[in-house]
Amino acid sequence: MTSASAPPQRDHGRAGRNLPAAVASAVVLLVAVALSLLFWKTAFMGIIVLALVVAVWELRQGLLKGGIDLPEQPLMIGGTVMVVTAYFWGAPVLVTATAVTALVIMLWLLRRGVEGYVRNATASVFTLIYVPFLGSFVALMLAEGGATPGIGFRIDDGVKGIATFILVTIASDIGGYVAGVLFGKHPMAPVISPKKSWEGFAGSAVFCVAAGVALVVWLLDGDWWVGVALGLVAVVMATLGDLCESVMKRDLGIKDMSQVIPGHGGLMDRLDSLLATIAPVWLLLHYLVF
Repeated sequence: MTSASAPPQRDHGRAGRNLPAAVASAVVLLVAVALSLLFWKTAFMGIIVLALVVAVWELRQGLLKGGIDLPEQPLMIGGTVMVVTAYFWGAPVLVTATAVTALVIMLWLLRRGVEGYVRNATASVFTLIYVPFLGSFVALMLAEGGATPGIGFRIDDGVKGIATFILVTIASDIGGYVAGVLFGKHPMAPVISPKKSWEGFAGSAVFCVAAGVALVVWLLDGDWWVGVALGLVAVVMATLGDLCESVMKRDLGIKDMSQVIPGHGGLMDRLDSLLATIAPVWLLLHYLVF
């Protein structure tokens, strides 16, 4: 029996988004990030921690549909420790914090017994690397300008690096969206993501390289070829990040990780490209620009 009261599904076009809601949400998030970066780094660190907590919660909800139960508490607490230690003490301490958190998670799961231990422990360590560890590279990038928790307007190397990382990843999304909607005819991975096309990838590449060169030369005072490398790295990693999350969602039988961001779905639906991009971008800028 069909329900006459069920609301019809809205068609949001070839891109599959409610564009006005998506743009409004993106503007709000970008303004919050920009203000915290410019005036109070501690607030930005708080945004990072909040994002990883929500992302872990979303992943747990999604994985539960596949019979996998993540231990939220050690992932959230350990992830917070990882982000903070990365900001104040750098990459070596981050590696140690990650290893300790992984061990704590495996010990935590022992109290559940034998049934499902390997499955849950494996998924938990995967989540630890995917969200808190990769997210901690944002803290490493911010620390390029010095770990200064005070309030006050400043645009240091860390702030410039974060802006570069975010904007070049956004350029990939915008370029792919525009080119995909206007010219998309040849699916890149029809089984994984039917709306993603090779034409969209080409648009992402053009936008990413252009943004990379402009940001590295004008904002970071670096060489143009570093900007080209940055753009190419960003478009490849952002695309892979998007495809990997699409595979996860298809495997779990869900469309979005949640509905916490109007027009975008879940937070992980927006973080997938950013998480995949941040580590190589930090590595490139750390050794070639800063």
